[in-house]
Amino acid sequence: MEIKALTEKIISGGSITKSEALELVNAPLDELCYEADRLRKHFNGDEFDMCAILSVKGGRCSENCKFCAQSSCSSASIDSFEVRNEDYVAADAKKYDGIGVARYCQVSSGRRLNKKEVAQIAENIKRIVKETNLKPCVSLGLIDREDLELLKEAGLQRVHNNIESSPEFFGNLCSTHTTDDKIKVMKMVHEAGLELCSGGVFGVGESWQDRIDMAFALTEIQPESIPINMLKPIQGTPMEDREMIGEDELRRIIAIFKFILPKSFIRFAAGRDVLEDSGMKCFTGGCNATITGNMLTVKGVSMEEDLKNIKALGYKLA
Repeated sequence: MEIKALTEKIISGGSITKSEALELVNAPLDELCYEADRLRKHFNGDEFDMCAILSVKGGRCSENCKFCAQSSCSSASIDSFEVRNEDYVAADAKKYDGIGVARYCQVSSGRRLNKKEVAQIAENIKRIVKETNLKPCVSLGLIDREDLELLKEAGLQRVHNNIESSPEFFGNLCSTHTTDDKIKVMKMVHEAGLELCSGGVFGVGESWQDRIDMAFALTEIQPESIPINMLKPIQGTPMEDREMIGEDELRRIIAIFKFILPKSFIRFAAGRDVLEDSGMKCFTGGCNATITGNMLTVKGVSMEEDLKNIKALGYKLA
């Protein structure tokens, strides 16, 4: 396959097929990443999208996602706390304001929040909007249309809801909700006039076919942001003994996703801290977004290190 010709086809308004995407699995990695970055420059320019997250409600979850420390099937030690109030959230958000971080996402444990909890999240968003220049995001599980409207009125801009894997493979990861449940939420997000962030976790036993099927499922929804998470095995979860995927495999995943979803920002999320360069090679191979600081239940990369390294690559931060 001529990778450069495929790049030119996409830049000219065409799209990649599944068979072409599968051929990229065996393409020369450096050439693949170079061409993926050409797509990034064409469709996204030099903007880099950095997000900070807060665990706004923690504790054991009703859902049985096998990779998650908070899952009902996990015995990992976790912190439990009710939804943080607006004073707590505003104080935390201000740490990230005005230094290059664009977004601030409140993330809750659980299948979904009740109406009182959603109302508290709305108050938190109002404070973020009033007291910072950060763009508010949320990750609240299987949220409904009424909740979306309330949060949008408060100033919400983006909703996160990961598809996690291909529809065919998802049942191997979770049985308490389905891909269809997630896609219903994703469609409601765009119908409500909000942006969508949806990606998945890699290294959980999925095949390359699953990865590509997942990306093509996302083409039907076109999320503005696609988080790429490396599984970090956590003791006490069903996946505690899995080996993490390597950097080259991750770079290939990111590049192929950029060919399939060229307009979306590809966001390297969990797993950067185990890489020697904190993922900087990925940011020259089609990836132009990340989550800075710690994740919910796993370690991340420090904000100070990210700001220095990403600026050195020539990106423009918020």
